[in-house]
Amino acid sequence: MQFRPLKVLDAYAYTPRAFPDERGLFVAPFQEEAVLATAGHPMRVAQTNHSVSKRGTIRGVHFADTPPGQAKYVYCPAGSLLDVIVDLRTGSPTYGQWDSVLLDAKDFRAVYVAEGLGHAFVALEDNTVMAYLCSEPYNPSGERGISPLDPALDLPWPAGTTPIVSEKDRNAPTLAEAEAQGILPSYGDCTAYYEKLRAAHR
Repeated sequence: MQFRPLKVLDAYAYTPRAFPDERGLFVAPFQEEAVLATAGHPMRVAQTNHSVSKRGTIRGVHFADTPPGQAKYVYCPAGSLLDVIVDLRTGSPTYGQWDSVLLDAKDFRAVYVAEGLGHAFVALEDNTVMAYLCSEPYNPSGERGISPLDPALDLPWPAGTTPIVSEKDRNAPTLAEAEAQGILPSYGDCTAYYEKLRAAHR
């Protein structure tokens, strides 16, 4: 499996090898060895999520209170989507920056999103499926979000498409508002948690 760091610290993209034949195709989008090589610790899988979206649907930008937060490993088994990772950790060298990766059912690229980072995506075609592994179960009281339409972030949503956004995501605070409200993760807290995970693996 090939992998590379993204512009946002502690986020990575992976490209697995696919094996097509006359029957169809086999691919392993998640491989623990690749996560170990990048994050420096294994990824605990506490929950798997699956969503199906219409073209133009935007989900996110979501994050969770950290620690423990919720790391995600995301891939697209059907359709195609533009995956976006935003650094929401106050004090981070890449705070407020984002990067994007095209995920589709052709190359089966995947992304790892560390605890404290914001995650969002837009479906590029109907019936796009997102599958993701989560390091912690869903915790409603610790679930947070910022607006995917925040003009200051200027996220790379496709032009010429009317975005389909949930009321909750549409009404979420901007990054500046979330920072003023004190709900964003701290880079120091996040990096201390990452080191705790790495230490437990040594």
